[in-house]
Amino acid sequence: MAIIKSIPSQRLLNGEIINSSEISLVSEETYTTEGEECIIVRTVPYCTLYLNHFTTDHVVIKALTNVLVKPRVGKIDEEYEDVELSKGACVEFRFANSNWYILSSDGLKQS
Repeated sequence: MAIIKSIPSQRLLNGEIINSSEISLVSEETYTTEGEECIIVRTVPYCTLYLNHFTTDHVVIKALTNVLVKPRVGKIDEEYEDVELSKGACVEFRFANSNWYILSSDGLKQS
């Protein structure tokens, strides 16, 4: 299992500089966002991915496997504790007002 990060980047979030990467390729059963712009989850049967509002305020997740997305604080779209992404789905999340919002998606499973 591995995490591959590409193109280092710095972002300003809540007045702090976050060192991250533009894209992370994740092959772990559990992962927490670290300020990436894009995360591609692959090569594991299932992944639980935590949205960390301290390091991330916007992220696109591409699921090449089944992925359960859970916020560290708040809810998703002010309603859900988590959302499950089907294999092949691509979902864009934005953090605002203590919640995560889905801006665009293709492939969320109905819960």
